[in-house]
Amino acid sequence: MEFDPAGLSAAHRYRLLISMIVPRPIAFVSTRSAGGHANLAPFSFFMGVSGVPPLLALSVSTRRGEAKDTARNILETREFVVNAATEDLAEAVNQASGDWPFDTDEFALTGLTPLPSVKVAPPRVAEAAFSLECRTHQVVPLGAAPTDTHLVIGEVVWFHVREDVLEPGLDPTAPLVDATRLKPIARLGKNLYAQLGEIFALDRPRVERP
Repeated sequence: MEFDPAGLSAAHRYRLLISMIVPRPIAFVSTRSAGGHANLAPFSFFMGVSGVPPLLALSVSTRRGEAKDTARNILETREFVVNAATEDLAEAVNQASGDWPFDTDEFALTGLTPLPSVKVAPPRVAEAAFSLECRTHQVVPLGAAPTDTHLVIGEVVWFHVREDVLEPGLDPTAPLVDATRLKPIARLGKNLYAQLGEIFALDRPRVERP
C-alpha cells in the first residue's frame, strides 16, 4: 500500500510512524523547574548523536498546545538527566508517562528515589542502572504551534553507572555496559514494549585503502 502523509490525520501519521520505527530506546528524563519542582518522564524519540563531544538528543512534542513539563524545565534551566529505562523499572516508566498536572511529583508517584546529581541541579533516579547528567547544547524548534516539537541536544557532563551492569574483567579506565546485564526496555507502537531479545554479532567489513 501507498500512503500520502497529507491524507492522514496528524494522530494517525504519528501512530503509523512509531509502529515502523521500532524498537526505540527510552530516555527516562528527570528535570527541575526554575522554581525547584522535580519532574520525571519517559521519551522514546531518543538517540546518541556524537562521541566528541558526548551528545545525545531527545524529542519532546507539545501537548494540546502547551510545552510539556520536561521541555519547559529544560528551556528554563538548560539541564536534565537521562536515566536508564530497564525491565525492573518498566512499571514506573509507564506510570510516569501519564499526562499528570504540572505540580505532580513523579518520583513520589512511581515510588522512585531522587538522588543529588554531581554537575547539574535535577536529581537522578537512585534505582536506575545508569544516569547521564546533561547540559543543553542546543534546542532546535521543529514544526509550528500548536503541534510543535523541541529537539533537545544535550552534552553528557557526568556518567553514573552501576557496577553490576558493566562488562566483567575490563580495564576500569575503559568501562563498557553489558546489554544482557542492563536489560533495557524499548518502545514499539501502540501500548507495546519490548525486551532485549536474541543478540547476534556481525563484524564490520574491513576495507583496504590504497
